Amino acid sequence: MSPAQVTPVLTGSEHDSDGRLVGMVYDSAPPLPAPATNPWLIAVDGSDNSLRAVAHAAGQVGAMNAMSLHLVHVQPWLSKEAAEAELAHRALGATALARGLLDAKSLPWRLHVALGEPAERIIHRAVRISASSIVIGSRGLNVVESMLFGSVAYKVMHLSPVPVMVVP
Repeated sequence: MSPAQVTPVLTGSEHDSDGRLVGMVYDSAPPLPAPATNPWLIAVDGSDNSLRAVAHAAGQVGAMNAMSLHLVHVQPWLSKEAAEAELAHRALGATALARGLLDAKSLPWRLHVALGEPAERIIHRAVRISASSIVIGSRGLNVVESMLFGSVAYKVMHLSPVPVMVVP
């Protein structure tokens, strides 16, 4: 079984006041050591841009004394029924290559899945885990394109209280 085919372990879930599933947490096998040291949050959406961000962060592990890699994947709002039926499947599918890249390097990780607006949820998760950095891939848009098309990297970079590393 290849690393991307290994099913991660569901370690937590979050529901809103209406009972809708709005978040999930998965751990690699073996999981991150506790407590998490120098957590880096890496935004993953299944694109080549996000894979470059994961590869960059994985490459930094060797240069750092200690760090833990947290992946975050955000899906758009789903109905209560759709969230229960599809959120895990969508998130695990979209993050399979990123998880596989880390598994191939024997790097433990934690995957945070959330529903909502991507930039907002990425920043919220970074603050919640006390991330020392957010790593996010860029589509290579110029400033005008980013403002017109609403680049997630651009929004995160400008709104985050946590340092952001944009990987081109």
